Amino acid sequence: MKLIARHLTVDLYNCKNSKLLDMDAIKHTVREALADIGFGLMDLNSEQVDDSHYVLLAILREGHLAMHVYTSLKYVALDIFLCKENAQPEALSKALRSFFKPDKTKTTFLKRGDFNSPKDVRPKVKTRVAPLRKIHNTGAKVIRILARRSN
Repeated sequence: MKLIARHLTVDLYNCKNSKLLDMDAIKHTVREALADIGFGLMDLNSEQVDDSHYVLLAILREGHLAMHVYTSLKYVALDIFLCKENAQPEALSKALRSFFKPDKTKTTFLKRGDFNSPKDVRPKVKTRVAPLRKIHNTGAKVIRILARRSN
């Protein structure tokens, strides 16, 4: 399959990191993650939209990263577009998830510019929703619930 790009969107819910308001720390994390992964950063800008909404845009040689941070909702929306058929946007997503520490993520992968299937132009989308917090003593919780219902 000949692709022009890979596009990854990530929703980070109930972020635990107290630095959601610290745009300098977020920019530093983005710069470090990009350098570790080997992506070429051309430009990095951020803007405060309102009291609880920040936007960060990173222009890369390989594509772009757009991030919306909603501090009052503890929510971050990521949009990672990489212009290579074999690109791995998941590596950047993983680094940012590690920084924001969300309880739950929703990840959607899009393959952009598929020129090998002209008859089937429907988008091929794969979505994955995963809770990130560890569930402790699940068996014990289930047993307690069942015991309450039987009483």
